[in-house]
Amino acid sequence: MAADPRRLGKRGSYRLGSMAGPPAPRPSLPSPHYPAWIPGRRGPVLLWVLAGLVCAAILAVGALAGLWFLPFVAGLAVGIAARFGRLRLRVTLPAVVIVAAAGWAAALAWLTWRDGLPERSVAHTIAALGGLPAHATTGIAVTLLVAAIQAAAGLWLGRALAPGHAR
Repeated sequence: MAADPRRLGKRGSYRLGSMAGPPAPRPSLPSPHYPAWIPGRRGPVLLWVLAGLVCAAILAVGALAGLWFLPFVAGLAVGIAARFGRLRLRVTLPAVVIVAAAGWAAALAWLTWRDGLPERSVAHTIAALGGLPAHATTGIAVTLLVAAIQAAAGLWLGRALAPGHAR
């Protein structure tokens, strides 16, 4: 049987591998969930804000107790929970960073208000010793940035350690 020269290179002209049946359909992966502010799905916005405030309060108490690594632990826990809950990174990253910075800011505000500590002058000195502009806001901003970086690193590690769905 001679091959038709007009069919060479066209689809279906070579019968290689046609003995097998059609390929099995690929199972569809579940779509990722977004935190919905609809009361029936993921909970109302009040519960999400309340959970963020509770986490920020825990971080503030931990910062007052000297547990400076708690933003990393909180980010790690959220990363693992977000992977199992199939929450996207673009939702969890800002939430974790804001909560960690708010927790440490609350601890700094508490020390200034309750104990009358000169946090402003301490932040001024720390910023000057760190080679930054000698302003209190710079020292406080760097402190809050450290909390945010710890939380983001913990979130990344938590998402990497938790088993996820193949893409």
